[in-house]
Amino acid sequence: MPALAGIAAAALGLGVAELVAGLLGRTATPVLAVGEAFIDRVPTWLKDLAVDWFGTADKAVLIGGVLLVFGALSAGIGVLASRNRSAGLFGAAALGAIAALAVWSRPDSTTGDLLPTIVGAGVSLIALDRLTARAPAVEVGTDDADGRRTFMRIVGLVAGLGLVAFFAGRWLGGRRSAVEESREAVALPDQPVVQPPGVDLGVDDAEPWQTPNEVFYRIDTALAVPLVRAETWGLRVHGMVEREVSLTFDDLVAIGLVERWVTLTCVSNEVGGDLAGNALWAGVPVADVLAIAGPAADADAVKSTSADGWTAGTPLDVLTDGRDALFAVAMNGEPLPVEHGFPVRMVVPGLYGYVSATKWVVDVEVTRFADFKAYWSTRGWSERAPIKTASRIDVPRSGASVNAGRVAVAGVAWAQHRGIQAVEVRVDDGPWQRAQLAEVPSTDTWRQWVWEWEADPGDHDLHVRATSADGELQTEEEAPPAPDGATGWHRVNVNVDA
Repeated sequence: MPALAGIAAAALGLGVAELVAGLLGRTATPVLAVGEAFIDRVPTWLKDLAVDWFGTADKAVLIGGVLLVFGALSAGIGVLASRNRSAGLFGAAALGAIAALAVWSRPDSTTGDLLPTIVGAGVSLIALDRLTARAPAVEVGTDDADGRRTFMRIVGLVAGLGLVAFFAGRWLGGRRSAVEESREAVALPDQPVVQPPGVDLGVDDAEPWQTPNEVFYRIDTALAVPLVRAETWGLRVHGMVEREVSLTFDDLVAIGLVERWVTLTCVSNEVGGDLAGNALWAGVPVADVLAIAGPAADADAVKSTSADGWTAGTPLDVLTDGRDALFAVAMNGEPLPVEHGFPVRMVVPGLYGYVSATKWVVDVEVTRFADFKAYWSTRGWSERAPIKTASRIDVPRSGASVNAGRVAVAGVAWAQHRGIQAVEVRVDDGPWQRAQLAEVPSTDTWRQWVWEWEADPGDHDLHVRATSADGELQTEEEAPPAPDGATGWHRVNVNVDA
């Protein structure tokens, strides 16, 4: 019962913290702050393992893990408080202090962000003190059934109040709805999304050439999605420039929108993984914005910062060499989804996202790589990260059973900003066979391919490799994602029935 008292008191404290955050319009709550602090401090290999195991569900798993650990610690604190009230209350205060430190450690934190956690911790302490004061009396007499029932009702009431406060806080903090209204109000050219001819080979069960927004991969460090309205958004361009520039959303769009098909790839993508997607992006060329500011001749980098404080370092020459690097405002014909960076994000063909694809971007500093370190470059990842030549077999899936005879083997290959000139497939240790390639609108998108296989009965391994348009053959050497992208040939095992 003391353990339940600890859990109920913690639940009430977390609920109150969420409620205060909602009333104040803050996103920094204890669970999210601890989760983000955990993300910032765990070793790179553990981040990679989480993405590998859970994919885009890694954040939900992390939040669940934080709640489980928080609940276990609170239960222990409840037991401790029943035996030594002062020690138990000290433990609860220490847990609240850890949560407050996690909030304060957020890059965009202010003193106002601490208030929800402080109030929640105070309420939790009071609740723990009152509950544990009753729990020993209940525990003394094993026959005191009425006392136990009364205590359990009180515990349930406290925990229930915590849940009510939590959901009320989420409702009051409905800035998400305000941001969605802002998103719906964004005026974009009313043009249907039309895929270029010949880009999709139409193979059953293969990955579509255009990735729908709702299934486009999402990998970032934001547990709480930054909620920024278009009408309050601003972009500051400064640093080693002739003139500092500040743009509103309307200012940015007025420069002139262009539409470009670009495939994005996460550096955490394993060989054969699905952390890649292709979309039609609309936005303003980054080079046009930088030209207004006038970068200094000796600058070699751009440090971009998200609304939540995340940073990326991008080579300046990549942003100004004529490629379709964009401050994107739309994705597949609609304003950016909030999870993908609304109102503005960066899209840079040919670079992994961690050095280029800043979502919710609000600040661009022209600088030098020697003068700063971005978020991931302080954690063991390469400073510059051109995307490597890669290919993947989508059908048949590994472990699938197919009938003997003609089988379509199909997938995608990519080498953004260089393009793909050939894809080859090998069965077991046989010769490499050239696959048919789909059309592409530019070198910045992935390319579908298909090969017709006359499949003989038995178990077979299929391998795929690609050659980029500049002649680079995809390497067979296997390497993990860290520090600059995974390599190796994708392999699937297929059983062919007689």
